[in-house]
Amino acid sequence: MNKRFQRRKPTLLLGAFLFLNTPAHAHLLSPLFDALLPSSLFINSSTSNNSASDPAKPQTSENQNSLNNINETHTTKSTANVNGLPSTMILKPTLNEPSLYALLDAEFAADRGNTARALTIYKQQSFKEDATVVFERALGLSLRNEDINSSLQFAKKWQDQNPDHVPAWFYVAHLALKAHDYTLAGETLSRILRYDPRADLSEILIGIYPTTDSDQRELLAALQPIDSQQNASLSVLKAGLLYQFNEPELALVHIERALMSQPDYVPFITLKADILRKIEPAATVINYVSQARFRNPASKSLYLYEIRYLLDLKQSDKAWKLLLEAHNRFDDDAEITLLAALVSLDIEEYRTADTLLNMLAKNPTYLDQAYYYLGISAERQQRFEQAKYYLNGVMQEDLVLAARKKVVAFELLNNNVDAALATLETLRQQFEVFAPESYVLQADVLLQQDEADEALRLLTRSSRKYPDSEIILFARAQLLDDVKDYVVKRTLLNHLQALDPRDLSYQLSYAKLLLANDRNSEQGLALATAIIQIRYDDPRYDNELHLQALNILASSALANNNYAQVIEYLQTPYDVLPSLRSGVLLLRAYQGLGDSDKVAALLADLQQRFSFGKDDVTDRIQLY
Repeated sequence: MNKRFQRRKPTLLLGAFLFLNTPAHAHLLSPLFDALLPSSLFINSSTSNNSASDPAKPQTSENQNSLNNINETHTTKSTANVNGLPSTMILKPTLNEPSLYALLDAEFAADRGNTARALTIYKQQSFKEDATVVFERALGLSLRNEDINSSLQFAKKWQDQNPDHVPAWFYVAHLALKAHDYTLAGETLSRILRYDPRADLSEILIGIYPTTDSDQRELLAALQPIDSQQNASLSVLKAGLLYQFNEPELALVHIERALMSQPDYVPFITLKADILRKIEPAATVINYVSQARFRNPASKSLYLYEIRYLLDLKQSDKAWKLLLEAHNRFDDDAEITLLAALVSLDIEEYRTADTLLNMLAKNPTYLDQAYYYLGISAERQQRFEQAKYYLNGVMQEDLVLAARKKVVAFELLNNNVDAALATLETLRQQFEVFAPESYVLQADVLLQQDEADEALRLLTRSSRKYPDSEIILFARAQLLDDVKDYVVKRTLLNHLQALDPRDLSYQLSYAKLLLANDRNSEQGLALATAIIQIRYDDPRYDNELHLQALNILASSALANNNYAQVIEYLQTPYDVLPSLRSGVLLLRAYQGLGDSDKVAALLADLQQRFSFGKDDVTDRIQLY
């Protein structure tokens, strides 16, 4: 009788999962390890119960009778109230093994979209004997339908009931890391490493690297007590965290341990190179990467690492030579070919650049990039007709606008206004998404032809067609006069600031408008002052906006005859990055102070730089 029972027990579950693997339900059985662990571990997990859990106990006649009396009525009673239970509730099992009928009920519920019922039943059944596969199905559903803490709670309870089930340790460790429960993660990782010091933790650590400083420090604190000398995965994680916290010497110790087990593993090599860059001279880093590259001649990543480091060091010629070597080795690699072409352009090796780009143009995926940079190359060689040919051929959406802008500039260089306008019209027809930009460019062409009124009319018409286009609204506002069109311009700028309160261009234009109508406007001064106080390392910093804000504040100070303040605002910026507007404001300030030497010196500089005042110096001095 016992033998018959032992045969029937696996047959019952086998029948369930054969049913669940029919085509109608196959899509519901994605392996749990797609989300958590390598497939090799998943394959072993269903059999590990025999080796890792307690041996099966002999079945009593009571057990056998209970099994033989299982029927649909009994299963219905045991799950009748399942809809009223939360999906995270774990019920005390009433049977010693999973019920076939309950599993079918759960799978049908999942197929109908009733995941709460499916989860509750699967979780119930997973706590019975020999239920590893049921647990994995329950955890997979939980990961897709519940928050990470609920999945962790379930996995931890199951692992507590099955303390010797090794794959469950991996699940719990991964989920604890994702849930930022670093204490539990550290305890579980320690347990895994005591069981197998060389266990592959790479899959556990995928996707769990914390993004906040506090979480990173907490993770490092949890990992520090764990002995990772024999475990490359954990050593690398520690090295990365220590590198992040600017402790390169300690990081180097851990990455060296990882490299002892995998000396030619490229990610470990590049992490060590990153660490060395903080503590060693550039020559040492280059030598280390070069030696690693010689040991791994087929590694494209090491070539690119060394090339990009050389470019960071402004050693473009060395980078270029190494790029050509890489191109010869990886002659079918479009990424390397493109990078070699771009560096060739930067160091003015135009013949090489053109050769490489023409090779790249044979690859349909890179055709537009090749044409764009062939246009840049022709432009730099002042072959403008050739440049137009290539740039007009660019059809890739992220490059086409920049390409057509250049074509318009070339046409204007030849005073071919009609061709420039025709280029913009074609752009609108081919790429509706860039229609607003094309209208703004067309208005700019009209402005250059001293047709400001026509430009304003064009933008007014196009704003009716594209009422939500900020670029058109802002361009239109810029053409309005600060004094005569004050009400309309203020309305437009207020609307733009409401659309994007963080846009500094809108704020600065509004400040200029306010100060043009009231030289002492507190709001205008505050807006401009806030912009010049943005530090250069702030992501919002914009050098051009900073200079414009200084000019606006200087204009206000000049209107109030505060000449010293004008000089304080503009002298240093003019020395670093001269502009005509800043120079003129400085000239008027020195005139107001009666400093004739400064006036003469600055006027001469303006004449040399900007051909300013050459027609009639005296009149210009009086005017400014």
